[in-house]
Parts: sequence; C-alpha cells; structure tokens
Amino acid sequence: MSVSARIAGKPERPEGYCRRALHRFRRDQSGLALVEFALSLPILLILVTSGLELANYVITTKRIGEIAVLVADNASRMGAQSALNDKQISEAEINDVFIGADMQGGGLDFATRGRIILSSLQQNEEGGQWIKWQRCFGALPHPSSYGDEGDGETGTSFPGMGPENNRVTAAEGTAVMVVEISYRYRRIIPLLDLPLHDISETAAFNVRDNRDLTGVQPSEDVTPSTCT
Repeated sequence: MSVSARIAGKPERPEGYCRRALHRFRRDQSGLALVEFALSLPILLILVTSGLELANYVITTKRIGEIAVLVADNASRMGAQSALNDKQISEAEINDVFIGADMQGGGLDFATRGRIILSSLQQNEEGGQWIKWQRCFGALPHPSSYGDEGDGETGTSFPGMGPENNRVTAAEGTAVMVVEISYRYRRIIPLLDLPLHDISETAAFNVRDNRDLTGVQPSEDVTPSTCT
C-alpha cells in the first residue's frame, strides 16, 4: 500500500499493484543465464554426442581397414618353406591368420559382428581369373561382393576381384590374397539416429614366395573355415 493510500485511508487499487509487479519483473535479471543455459543445453548435448559417435565410427573404420591389410599380408606369407617344393599352405595356417585378426580387433566383438572373406585369386588353365579357394571367419551373414569359390574356373569371362574400376588380377604362376571385411557397427549412443552404415574394407597382397597353387592342405584335428 502506498503512502498516499495510507493517508487517504483507502486500499491500493489492484491495477496499480500489478503495474509495479510487472515493472519489477521486467527489470529483474536474476536467473537469466540459467534460463539461457537450459534452452541451449539440448542442442549442446546433441552436438557433443554426435561428435563422439562420429569420432568412434571413424576410429572403428580405420581399425577395420588395418585388420584387412593385416589378414592379406599374413595370408601372403603363409606356407611351409621347403628347398625341394613350393610352399604349401594348410587349413591350420589359415585359421591362425583369422585368430590373429580376431586378436587385433579386440573390443570389437569381431567374431560375432564381423565377417572376413579370404580368397585365393589365381589364373586358370586358359589364362582367365579364378577364385581357387575361399575361407571365411565371423558370424555376420555377409556374402562376398566380388565372387565365390570356383568362380572363373574355366574360360576368361571372370574379370577378377574388386570394384569395377579397380579390379585385382593374378599373374601367371602366382596368386593374390584378396580380403573382404564387413563389420556391423555398434552405436555407443543408440538414441542418435545418425546414418552410420555397416563398415566394409578390402585389401589384397600378392603371395611373397613361390607357392603350391594346387590348393589348401588338410590339417589334423583342424576344421576348415569354409564360407558355407
């Protein structure tokens, strides 16, 4: 109640009290920063979490690419050295290569969420490209994008493996170890609907030494890692 109202002995009018309350509210700046922070917090959280998710996706893609190169390189070195015969490769050696890849991908749950397809690309008797044998590792149901075991066994119609504009082909008397990897990425923040697809990487290495190209030798008590 104002001084004049008390002197007059009359109560203050409601509209006068409301005007003064609105005026005080308009000039009051306490809590202004808190309100701005509350409004901007959702946008800030989306930007930060999206950045973390994208960074993790890029790192995972790089790791999958490194595993593809590792498998192709190790597969190109397989074989028991002999002074009399070309190197022979065995099912046990192929499985060892896959075990090394699984260890390299520690933390990725690669055996469950990934698929490695290792192919031996060679020339057939007619000079055409031929997938002589193929082995696989990982439970992800993903077929080869470039051919299956036995493709190109006869004729010259099979063009080789790899993207159409960058085919990998094998020279006469040697082989190329072609690796395809597919991996189902697991989001660290599943609430975000970012367009993150499965990761696919390829790599290829020519065999390092003279290799017996007749096929893979069986190993005692070893189950072949076939792709079926």
